Amino acid sequence: MTASQMSLGLFIRPAGFSVAAWRHPGSQPDANVNFGHFVDLARTAERGCFDMLFSADGLSAETVGGRSSMHRMSHVVWIEPATLLAALAAVTTHIGLVCTASTTYEEPYSIARRFASLDLVSGGRAGWNLVTTANPAAARNYSLDAHPPKADRYRRAREFVDVVVGLWDSWDDDAFVRDQASGVFFDPAKMHALGHAGEHFRVEGPLNVARSPQGRPVVVQAGASEAGRQLAAETAEVVFCATPTIEEARAFYADVKRRMPAAGREPDELKIMPGIFVTVGRTEEEAHQKRALLQDLIHPAVGLGLLSKHVGLDLTELDPDGPFPELPQGHDKIHLYRAQVVSDLAKREGLNLGRLAILFADGRGHFEVCGTPAQVVDAMEAWFTTGAADGFNILPPVLPASLDDFVDLVVPELQRRGLFRERYEEATLRGHLGLSVPKRGVRPIPRPGPAGQAEQPG
Repeated sequence: MTASQMSLGLFIRPAGFSVAAWRHPGSQPDANVNFGHFVDLARTAERGCFDMLFSADGLSAETVGGRSSMHRMSHVVWIEPATLLAALAAVTTHIGLVCTASTTYEEPYSIARRFASLDLVSGGRAGWNLVTTANPAAARNYSLDAHPPKADRYRRAREFVDVVVGLWDSWDDDAFVRDQASGVFFDPAKMHALGHAGEHFRVEGPLNVARSPQGRPVVVQAGASEAGRQLAAETAEVVFCATPTIEEARAFYADVKRRMPAAGREPDELKIMPGIFVTVGRTEEEAHQKRALLQDLIHPAVGLGLLSKHVGLDLTELDPDGPFPELPQGHDKIHLYRAQVVSDLAKREGLNLGRLAILFADGRGHFEVCGTPAQVVDAMEAWFTTGAADGFNILPPVLPASLDDFVDLVVPELQRRGLFRERYEEATLRGHLGLSVPKRGVRPIPRPGPAGQAEQPG
């Protein structure tokens, strides 16, 4: 991937990104239990030369809207993504494999071991999307009465990343000599126990998984809040964000990149890849017909329930013909960013609450584009060339139909303009993204030491 070419990720939800995808004739309704469906998706994305598959995750069943709508949601169950991606590693050869794991409800050693193993079995194609888990319902599945406060979750996450990266550096690249004649399996001088003792974790190490061809799995992060942006600037190598307009995207991009030098990092060490919800047709009319069909399949109760969850307000009893309500003073900061985005959209487009809920249920606050291949690529190119994105996470409305459309119609137009690769030239996810192989022992940012002195990486 050259600097003049964008990166592409495929965001996979079982039947598609739209909440109504499972009802669409171009979907696989049983996708959440159908492994063969995911094999087909991975191979199609690989045919399109995508950098990576990106599988989100959650630690509770999706019960949006309660009794009025939860039984209409296909997102209620899915295959645990690390297991899924490990299986997909065996049936793919190039595409990166990224999934979510929580720093709030997991332990660093387990995460380090899981993703290092995925990295090895895939030949250096793994990435970890670190999240602090925003859904309070997860607490009740992990023996807690309440979800930890956001500040606590991010402080734990910052230390968590240090421990995971340190564990990934347990072994030098050439530590395992495997000399059968002498009986020496590894060079003990090239094994590094972590010996971490911090606020949240005490982890001795070393990790019992060797170093991979790309050195470490790629670290991905998806937070948009102040704490999330700072964590991304300090630790992430890819950021997945929701920015519905090019102006918001440029502001987010500039803000995160400007924080990086203070963290001892160069801006090109991080790829910012907003989500993009694409509906493409051979003609503009065909594209809009596809969009309208899908929106007609969204049940109003599902739309209002989903919007309520994401903005932290109960909208289900409000008049759908009325306006989106004003945000209350002191609105929950967990939801404030997304709520403000939605409020601004409603005012900008003059949308009543019911119509806003349907539109939100489609793209859920992400950049949306509907049109011909040329129109889709015009929009992507504008973002890519004006400081709004280094690439995109594609959010196919319906799977497999929308992915087939994107690979067959949009990718060739991107390639014709020289904006995207025509073939894989690298073997690892880092290679696809143009990220260097990290030197063992170099942390994302030195941690504070005694008397405010920075500890040297080791």
